[in-house]
Amino acid sequence: MRRLLSILIAAAALSTAADLKVAEDGRLSQELADYLTREAATHWTARHTTIAGLRNARDLEKRQQEFRSWLTKAMGGFPAKTPLNAKITGGFARDGYRVEHLIFESLPGFYVTANVYVPTNAKPPYPAVLGTAGHSLSGKAISTYQYAWIGLVRRGFLVLAFDPPGQGERSEYFDKTLGKSIVSIGTRQHDMAGTQCLLTGSTFALYEAWDGIRAFDYLLTRPDVDGQKIGVAGNSGGGTQSAYLSVVEPRLAASVISCYMTGWEQLWTTPGPQDAEQDFPGFLSAGYDFGDFMLAFAPKPVTMLTGIKDFFPIAGGRATFAETKKVFSLADAEVHAGYFEYDDPHGWSKPRREATYRWLTKWLQGRDDDGAEPEIKPEEEATLNTTKTGQLATSLGGETVQSINLRRAEQQFAARSVLRGSNPAALRAALTQVLNIPARSGAPAVTDVASSSEADGKVTKLLLEAQPGLHVPAVLFEPAGAGKRPAVILVDSRGKSASSSEIEQLVVKKTAVLAVDLSGWGESAPPVGASGYSGDWQLAQRAMLIGRPLPGIQTFELLRSYEWLRTRPGIDAANIGVVGVRDGGMIALYAAALEPRIASVTVKEMMASFMTLARAKLHKDRISSVVPGVLSEFDLPDLALAIAPRELRLQSLRNALGAPLGRAEVEREFAPAVAHYSNAKERIRIED
Repeated sequence: MRRLLSILIAAAALSTAADLKVAEDGRLSQELADYLTREAATHWTARHTTIAGLRNARDLEKRQQEFRSWLTKAMGGFPAKTPLNAKITGGFARDGYRVEHLIFESLPGFYVTANVYVPTNAKPPYPAVLGTAGHSLSGKAISTYQYAWIGLVRRGFLVLAFDPPGQGERSEYFDKTLGKSIVSIGTRQHDMAGTQCLLTGSTFALYEAWDGIRAFDYLLTRPDVDGQKIGVAGNSGGGTQSAYLSVVEPRLAASVISCYMTGWEQLWTTPGPQDAEQDFPGFLSAGYDFGDFMLAFAPKPVTMLTGIKDFFPIAGGRATFAETKKVFSLADAEVHAGYFEYDDPHGWSKPRREATYRWLTKWLQGRDDDGAEPEIKPEEEATLNTTKTGQLATSLGGETVQSINLRRAEQQFAARSVLRGSNPAALRAALTQVLNIPARSGAPAVTDVASSSEADGKVTKLLLEAQPGLHVPAVLFEPAGAGKRPAVILVDSRGKSASSSEIEQLVVKKTAVLAVDLSGWGESAPPVGASGYSGDWQLAQRAMLIGRPLPGIQTFELLRSYEWLRTRPGIDAANIGVVGVRDGGMIALYAAALEPRIASVTVKEMMASFMTLARAKLHKDRISSVVPGVLSEFDLPDLALAIAPRELRLQSLRNALGAPLGRAEVEREFAPAVAHYSNAKERIRIED
């Protein structure tokens, strides 16, 4: 066994971790990327065919209704409307307009900070515009957006500009002691809470869209607003909101979407998926694309404003507009499909603001306008604060996306389906569905890459073809000796090279070990992400967009690895266990719950439960482990229902930040699991 141990010892050193490498650098990472791209391409190609098959206004209306229903459900479903409790907290006057400071509640205790720009150079009732702010530290108050609001109000529009959650006065992670947010404003706050929203089958987009719907409701309470002439305009993240409101708010009369519209075929690779509210699980597999946000608004006037140098690819914008114009013609509304591009980078630049003015004056005021922006002096940002302190966290307090989602999580957890159908078969069915696990048939094809035999055993490097064109790199350690050997499949989310000590301990006990790198880990780990997003984030989002959550792909790969190991001569097929480390522990649990022949399960340093994540104020790098909508079905401890009475060992479980949990907390999380074991002391073990 000396040779085997020398390999393991060498692999434990970072400088020689290549001893466990199976493929050349980057090959498997690119293979995974290519696999996801092929899957995505089948969906956008099918959509092209569907759109080309629309023949008349009735076909278009049917698609609009289907998309509106799908998007509403994908966001998480809208709640019942509650009192807005709107209050004007102050304001000031300027030449030709005044600004009112407004706070309203889109949900009870969920405060929205807003500015109302009211013309004083025109007669009410005014046409109005919902001003949706993009990703900026200052939200509604950043100077770029002030230019747009003031440019509109001077043209006789009443403008309601509001902060999205996590921006401006609505920082959701503001630390009173430090006097600043502990999570970067904007996308990072959206991603932090948005990851938790996925657990409940909702998204961060739900809260942004609902704020916009309730802002529309507020405008209807004002006698100085013409309720039949309310539009929406926004840029970047505000353009995202404009696009969504164009689908879910049918009362809108006109829409402007700036620096957001493109196509997934062009965005997919570079720069790739963006922040939490811009990615819906199953969006592509359901047959949708950016163009559906435009088509949903027909026959009403909607325009897309683009930048040739924008990171949202201009080629996608052009292709989407060509499709939009053609489909709008089915409703005799081709003139209502607008497009503007300018040779500049991302942002609500002056040319795009002027295009905004032209579009809204034409369709909400019934007149042509050259769009020339007057000279504008933005306010100091603090002048636009609606709270006394400039932050809700230090003035009114109130709810956050995380706190509202937690209540939703608690409700789902209390009523999860595993409680209604408390049997292993029902749990396996739910697990197969939420992970989208394909059917398995036989052992996968395997390529031997290299092997080394010594007197004390054999080491073999392998590539297992889990799915056509997608390989799992693996190293098999087989101690020498006659007869059948017990075996363990080891999966570590840090990569197989990180578990050399674990492998060594097993090999010493004369146990064969198959160490695998599942998709996204080890040798197939994604490269650095683009546009400020990590490779792990973008990989997980790509997988969810095609309806194949990454944990589902990984679980299928682990099951396929198990099927192959069973066929290996010298392996006791009835005595194969799985050991999962960190997020690998979740995959080990899934695989063992789905495959009754797996003999035992050991998980180490795994996050204890999805409710641990839902309850956390902060978490770290959890997107890769999230399964959309999982809490309505089960939580990780529930998987013991399908694993019992096989041995289950839980070692050093963690919280959502990766810190060890105390034994009492782990026992509390896994109390339902213990109940499934008739001899819990021997068959389920909780260890520090």
